[in-house]
Amino acid sequence: METKRLIIIDSNSIIHRAYHALPRLTTKKGELVNAVYGFLLVFFKAIREFQPDYIAACFDFPGPTFRHKKFKEYKAKRPPTPKDLVSQIPKVKEILDAFSVLIFEKEGFEADDIIASLKIKNQRAKIKNIIISGDLDLLQLVDKQTGVYILRKGVKDTVLYDENLVKEKFQGLTPEQILDFKALRGDPSDNIPGVTGVGEKTAIKLIKEFGSLEKLYSALNQRPPHQIIGGGLISVNQRLRAKLEEYKEQAFLSRELAEIEKNTPIDFNLEKCRWGEYDKEKIVQLLKNLEFYSLIERLPGIKKPEENEPIGKNLKLW
Repeated sequence: METKRLIIIDSNSIIHRAYHALPRLTTKKGELVNAVYGFLLVFFKAIREFQPDYIAACFDFPGPTFRHKKFKEYKAKRPPTPKDLVSQIPKVKEILDAFSVLIFEKEGFEADDIIASLKIKNQRAKIKNIIISGDLDLLQLVDKQTGVYILRKGVKDTVLYDENLVKEKFQGLTPEQILDFKALRGDPSDNIPGVTGVGEKTAIKLIKEFGSLEKLYSALNQRPPHQIIGGGLISVNQRLRAKLEEYKEQAFLSRELAEIEKNTPIDFNLEKCRWGEYDKEKIVQLLKNLEFYSLIERLPGIKKPEENEPIGKNLKLW
């Protein structure tokens, strides 16, 4: 039986990336639409490359999440989202609705949590999940059934992460170990503290040496500070040991904050996400209203593939 493909879109991430990557495109009425245009470029590109059987779009719900209850400074250093970016989100949703793409969002949760939950709901089905995002945080979800299609620069430079590519990027760490790495290193973009004084290189070496956060702290409790511990690659001197012990609680909190929730309470029916049928006349009119005339020729099912372009069921996935 042929393996089906589900594209899961990290919508806010793509919209933000497009907003900052593209020039300020405006309509004759003066409406800024660069984020909408960039989102559609990514959307069309992903459909052409993966020829999905199903599509779901996930959005952040405005307001605090359950992570803010655990740590009130979560994402506190991020600047406010520009109003002219926020104003483009409803336009993206309107287009997705016209494409008959279901939208998922849940109060108190982030899009990442919904994405992970959709993945879990597909575990028993013979489905390949392809997550479209600009956020490397989602690499912790990569497995034999799930890849993450990341926008590296702008909206055209993309890469599909599988387990091997994740290991290559994180110097041997598996997708599951990314959480323990973040517990030590932290994540400045989300204001996740980690262990103060532990950098990226040390965090990677410690997790590679011991395998997990729990095993690292278990080893610290069992061995004196002057010994070389684990397999002999890391000598935990008194200074490093002191930092790890001082910020132990902070390390485990950081891992909780970085971990994507996989049991978000959402209603999901895979068949309702089936891709293929949509009102082309309505979509064309929406694109004309936004003055995206060049995108009309790129609508799925209209433009022919370019020579040597990997496309559809011939594209080899992880």
